[in-house]
Amino acid sequence: MSSRRSSSRSSRQSSAAPTSAAGMTDAQITDLVSKLQQLIPQLRSTHSDKVSAAKVLQETCSYIKSLHREVDDLSDRLSELLANTDSNSAQAAIIRSLLM
Repeated sequence: MSSRRSSSRSSRQSSAAPTSAAGMTDAQITDLVSKLQQLIPQLRSTHSDKVSAAKVLQETCSYIKSLHREVDDLSDRLSELLANTDSNSAQAAIIRSLLM
């Protein structure tokens, strides 16, 4: 009977006890994963109970990689525009400000 009490006590403590070096509880991690899911366009409309934390993290990584590619592409396009624009023009000044 005492082992039963200790196991039920430990299960109650496990949900509130820190689970990582950062001292976060399972509930806090679940909340953060849910918030992260709302930031990712591919997951926004998906119900949180149907998406695993691993899937949310995978989609987040993919989304960040796509954003990096997009930034690189836009930077390249701006550089090309700047190269083909009179360096003293107002348009060139705007492009340079976007690259900084």
